[in-house]
Amino acid sequence: MDKHLSEAKSKMEKSVESIANELKHIRTGRPSPALLEEITADYYNTPTPIPQIASVSVAERSLVVKPWDKSVLKVIEKAILASQLGLTPINDGTSIRLNFPPPTGEQRKKLVKMVHDIIEAGKVSIRNIRRDAIKDVKEEQKDGDLPEDDAHRLEDKIQELTDEYVGKMDELFKEKETEIMEV
Repeated sequence: MDKHLSEAKSKMEKSVESIANELKHIRTGRPSPALLEEITADYYNTPTPIPQIASVSVAERSLVVKPWDKSVLKVIEKAILASQLGLTPINDGTSIRLNFPPPTGEQRKKLVKMVHDIIEAGKVSIRNIRRDAIKDVKEEQKDGDLPEDDAHRLEDKIQELTDEYVGKMDELFKEKETEIMEV
């Protein structure tokens, strides 16, 4: 009886993790090394994520990228310029500095809307998991493998689980919104 519940919980957990990971890559006023994880530089003809070929640290309102091999400095600079970050790298010959000006009020509102859309997609995913789990329970009940009372109890537990994970999505939204609106 509980396999439906544990399966749904596992899928919902993965959904929340996926959304949380996606939110890490959204630029706020505060720089985060996670912003460079998805950007790949052409390192000896192999697309390589920047954190694998350089150390990335936070200093005040900027990120400092120090490659372990100085010959890839220009390659990293090109990769950052070509990315969707919209930042201009400052190359001093040994490292690259990325300054993060605080976003304007309008930019902040756009970012919050983007985060809201991502969270809504996550909630839809969780509701789809609920729908599939309840469908499986109903099929099992119809086949005579699950008594009606147990099926209703299981549906109620699946709904409680759904509410819990939708709540987690709301928490993610509040945290990211606070981070974006912070001046």
